[in-house]
Amino acid sequence: MDSPNEKRGGGSGRSGYGYRSGSSRGYGYGGYGYGGYGYPGYGGSETTVQRTLQDYLLILRERIWYIIAAFLVIFAAAAVYTFTQTPTFQSTAAVEIFRRNPTVMQVQQVMDSEIRSAEDLNTQVNILKSGTIIQRVADRLAGNDLQRFLAPYVRADRPTPGVEGILARSRDVVPERLSLIINIEYRHPDKEVAAKVANLFADEYIAYNAHTLVDESMKAVEELEQRANDQRKKVDDIAAALQAYREKNNSVSLDQRKDIVTEKLQDLNKDVTTSSAALQVAEIRWKDVVASKAQGGNLLDLSFIANVPAVSQLQQQVASSKIAVAQLSQRYRAKHPQMIQAVNSLNEAQRQLQHAIDTAAAQVESDYQTALQNYTQSRAALAAQETDSLKLDRYSLEYTNLERDYDVNDKLLDHILERMRETSMTSTVENQNARIVDRATPGGRPVSPNYSLNLGLGVVGGLAFGVALAFCTAYLDDRVKSAFDIESVVGLPLIGIVPEIKRLGQAEDMQDSVAKKASREITESFSTLLSTLKLKEETKNAQCILITSTIASEGKTFISTNLAQTFAAHGERVLLVDCDLRRPAVNRVFHLDNLKGVIDVCTTGASLDDVIVKDVRKNLDVIPTGGRSKNPTHVLSSKAFAVMISDLRKRYDRIFIDTPPVAIVSDALIVMPLVDGWLYSIYFNKVRRKTAEFCAKRLLDVNVPNLGAVLNGLTGGIGGYYYSHYYDKSYEKYYVTKAEELNGDGGKIVEVPAIKRR
Repeated sequence: MDSPNEKRGGGSGRSGYGYRSGSSRGYGYGGYGYGGYGYPGYGGSETTVQRTLQDYLLILRERIWYIIAAFLVIFAAAAVYTFTQTPTFQSTAAVEIFRRNPTVMQVQQVMDSEIRSAEDLNTQVNILKSGTIIQRVADRLAGNDLQRFLAPYVRADRPTPGVEGILARSRDVVPERLSLIINIEYRHPDKEVAAKVANLFADEYIAYNAHTLVDESMKAVEELEQRANDQRKKVDDIAAALQAYREKNNSVSLDQRKDIVTEKLQDLNKDVTTSSAALQVAEIRWKDVVASKAQGGNLLDLSFIANVPAVSQLQQQVASSKIAVAQLSQRYRAKHPQMIQAVNSLNEAQRQLQHAIDTAAAQVESDYQTALQNYTQSRAALAAQETDSLKLDRYSLEYTNLERDYDVNDKLLDHILERMRETSMTSTVENQNARIVDRATPGGRPVSPNYSLNLGLGVVGGLAFGVALAFCTAYLDDRVKSAFDIESVVGLPLIGIVPEIKRLGQAEDMQDSVAKKASREITESFSTLLSTLKLKEETKNAQCILITSTIASEGKTFISTNLAQTFAAHGERVLLVDCDLRRPAVNRVFHLDNLKGVIDVCTTGASLDDVIVKDVRKNLDVIPTGGRSKNPTHVLSSKAFAVMISDLRKRYDRIFIDTPPVAIVSDALIVMPLVDGWLYSIYFNKVRRKTAEFCAKRLLDVNVPNLGAVLNGLTGGIGGYYYSHYYDKSYEKYYVTKAEELNGDGGKIVEVPAIKRR
């Protein structure tokens, strides 16, 4: 008889069964290896799992109806909005702004309307947009024109809007780039009204500027006339005052005294300048000392303190004392007489240095106070002398001032009279600063609604919203459904995929349905899983394997029973142990009595031969639970259970243990230290990622090797989107064709009965 290790190593290589490790096109790692889906094959070097473009396309494919529904709703809304809008026509009038007003007479205009910069042009644009122009246009609309203008806006269920508001909303002023031409655009449901209103805006703008120039000129004439009268009276008053001063004062005798006062002022100004410079220097030094003290700085950093002879000499003495102390410290200890004397000398030198620094700082402050006093006295003397000089100037210059005022005001009067005559002449001439280049004409096609633009936006918006809705729902859906979820989020390697069984009925009819080749995909998926487990030494040599899941109904019993049968069909001696003492299912799968089992071995001391159900299938034995336990934790953590597992290792090549879900109870964690590895069953699109991740982490913390995760219940609909590289209906033909080829050559296809998921 072959040893257990030999049996475990030779199952997948037998040509009589038609299997080769990793060679199955349906589920083997050669066929559904992760290379085609953005993941490396299991067994190679580990790499970081990342989402690929195909992952995002699959997300969109899964939720294609969300995208279609959103697209149809938004596109329909855009179409309804577009086709229910009243067509609007646009007419455009072009106006040229003159850089300078036409010159009629060579005189200066009252208002300067010359266009020199972009700011000037923008000013004219804003005038066109102003409420004044709108009001002038509104005043021009009357009678039949007004009725046609308001006709599209009259509604029985609401008041008629104001003309000014309609004009402001429907008018656009658009300057032409790099030119002085401004386009006046107006939109209205009546094309003729749109053209008329655009032309009215152009006409009223030109008329407004021309009238503004005339009005300002007339105001200027009136103002100049008033100023001329005032100026004439002022000239007469100055002439009278000048004559009175001549008669009253004689200013010739003041000249000699003025020369003496001037010389004294020059000398005092020199004194003030000198004292001011000295004060500035002293003030800077004093502020430096105050700032250094406030900041806790070293006054020796100030050059005018460090350069004081006493301070400089004491600095050298302190430096010499420090050198002496440093030299003595190398020869003597701190209490040696010479050392004490040197330290005392150093302290005394430092004290004297500090005293010298304080003295120098006090001297700086004293110098500052002296300089301030000298400056104050100099300023006072200068002020007194200036007062005397002003008195003399008042007598000697009053006449000169009166005479100068008379000349200036007389010339100003002449200028005002001349300007008044020029302005009076130009006020009667009407100048225009713009002209109409193109008058507006009725438009041919409506500009609103823009059918192509609106429908295009509806298409783009519908698709964008649909895609966003699809990704939003995908973000909110945290169920495990892809290899990325299992490997990146849950943190387990995906080693197998089992498709959903659709053609099987009740559990009692399961065996016959599969045996009659009702599901070749199931058979091939477990054969591939067997080959995958034998690719690595860690899984190949795992004798005792625990199988669990996150929650109930994820197919852990389905995986356990069918995987056990697959190993048994390949010649290994296999035992299936049902450790779900709360909800046993293995006995029902194989139609066995559940009278004796694990509970009896651990509680009553029953022998293994009494509880093992032999040859349930060829090379497959089963140990049921023996009923339901009131305290499963006590049974599974007992010494008798550990001894049972140890004895079973000596009898069988493979032992598969079916345990309860990890998220519900902790039975699997109790059994975990007794096994060589564990498989994790995950049902497609059922368990939430966070829950599976938490449970997997609990199992990984036990430090028992994880053999991988098996994705169970893969559907051909949604699941086909995520695993189209791994499984689709086209493989059914492959199974049949392959079977015929092998049967024709004398080979044998072994079909393992598949058990319904639980």
